[in-house]
Amino acid sequence: MNAISKALASSAMAAFCLSACMTMPPAPAPAAAAESNSAALNRLFDDYFEDLLRRSPLLATSIGDDRYNDQLAISIAPAARAADEKSARTYLARIDALGTTGLSDGELISRDIFRAARQREIEGFRFPSYLLPVNQFEGMPISFVQLGSGTGSHPFKRRKDYDDFLKRAAGFTAWVDQAIVNMREGMAKAYVQPKVLMQRVLPQLEAQLVDDPTRSNFWGPIERLPAGFSEQDRAELTAAWRQMILQQVVPAYRRLRDFVRDEYLPACRDSVSLAALPDGQDWYAFRVKSITTTNLTPAQIHEMGLAEVARIHEEMKKVMQQVGFQGDLRAFFDYVQKDDRFYYATREELIAGYRDIQQRVDPQLPRLFERLPRAGYEVRAVEPFRERSAAGGQYQAASEDGSRPGIFYANAFDLRARPKWAMESLSLHEANPGHHFQISLQREQQALPKFRRFGGYTAFIEGWGLYAESLGRDLGMYQDPYQYFGMLQAELWRAVRLVVDTGLHSKGWTRQQVLDYMAANSAAAEAQRVSEAERYIAIPGQALAYKVGQLKIRELRTRAEKALGAKFDVRKFHTQVLEDGAMPLDVLEAKIDRWIVAQR
Repeated sequence: MNAISKALASSAMAAFCLSACMTMPPAPAPAAAAESNSAALNRLFDDYFEDLLRRSPLLATSIGDDRYNDQLAISIAPAARAADEKSARTYLARIDALGTTGLSDGELISRDIFRAARQREIEGFRFPSYLLPVNQFEGMPISFVQLGSGTGSHPFKRRKDYDDFLKRAAGFTAWVDQAIVNMREGMAKAYVQPKVLMQRVLPQLEAQLVDDPTRSNFWGPIERLPAGFSEQDRAELTAAWRQMILQQVVPAYRRLRDFVRDEYLPACRDSVSLAALPDGQDWYAFRVKSITTTNLTPAQIHEMGLAEVARIHEEMKKVMQQVGFQGDLRAFFDYVQKDDRFYYATREELIAGYRDIQQRVDPQLPRLFERLPRAGYEVRAVEPFRERSAAGGQYQAASEDGSRPGIFYANAFDLRARPKWAMESLSLHEANPGHHFQISLQREQQALPKFRRFGGYTAFIEGWGLYAESLGRDLGMYQDPYQYFGMLQAELWRAVRLVVDTGLHSKGWTRQQVLDYMAANSAAAEAQRVSEAERYIAIPGQALAYKVGQLKIRELRTRAEKALGAKFDVRKFHTQVLEDGAMPLDVLEAKIDRWIVAQR
């Protein structure tokens, strides 16, 4: 928030107090004090979110707020990092200074969530993630291509949208230069990426190096210029886009490619564990705590994973008996991986298959849910430039104003790694009733503070996505036993993640040990095993969120079913889980416990 906005907020508060003093008795009644606390709290939330959008223009764009569409924050720069830390400390101090008298239950939840998030943010500043700004799985070099392709969150409908992106492109070139500075600093301080990850990055960067701008991923907005644009606008923008691609975008990617290839990659490490970096054990423990929103240790999560792998294997053996397969579980894994009947022949057939699942699932949702999201979603293939390293599926949320639907990105790279039996569970996870369903409902909750409507907790979000997969039979899915096996394989994969992520980053496992464990204990194809193993290396701890979150939601449902008996209504339970949006798992547990008591 700038100085003028702060002054306006201060004046508004003064005017509020003056009005209250003029109309209320000299000794404020409790109701007046409660109103003051509530107003101050919600003003703080509004101030914070405005400050966040100003510092995070891509977040603003993603939710349909176009005020900062001409900007791209250099969040890894010293000034930006200092501003982030100052913001976190300022808002923690502000919320600690506020009273809680008279706050509603919802406001108390918001206060606790907000305060804990700022404390965790401050704790995380000790770990220098800014020295590792590039990997093969996520980050600005990847997201900027999606943004500029014309199919991402940046709109290309008005002339202003195009002009905004031309300015935003200058921010990307500055980001690249800062990333190179940071990585050089990381080299000097022994904070470098594993060599295997940066080897994957090189082809992603090289894919952007074109001599003909019409062959660039960034040419999409020109190919799809809106019909209403004048001939002058078309000519001017086409010329500007050629110049942007050839004089800004391509040179920036070339600088980054040359640096990674010639300077950074030779300095990268052979180790793959976060623990191999200075203070790496503490860094991983912090990530585990932050991502799971629990106090579970890596050792506890590792044992949890081993137990879940064993349990799910037993369920898979029941499917083997149902389909009459003769042989052991390893042989069954080989069979479902290799038989041609389980694979599509073309990318187009794969995407069409996911669209068919969408048409079958959506009409069945009222069976399990009282409220459905207004936003729709569409299915798209993962873009070729990033598909080799991308996950099997990803979700991009719809814009708040409804101008852009949610997007379920399905990976069509290496069709022999995309079996038909995995499709129903993946669709349920990424789309309805998984990520699209949960995130859209959250964003449509106008009564929630914006930091909650547009924020998230990975353990809740991914836990819900995995829990959503288990709802398939109630939604008419998994009629084919092999599709049910696909659900079990998807759940097994998340259990395997508990074992291998903690193995990598707390037990000293090598990349090959991870690949061997995956091959021995799941039906995942080699391409998936490789991309997933390298994903866990790139973003330590993130993969733990799925199973930890799912187990908690399932535990709470079982608790409610036992406590309420015939009174239990799964539709009402789902409303309670979803209506307040993503939250830490301990906050969710307390909320459901209160609901159970109220239902008796």
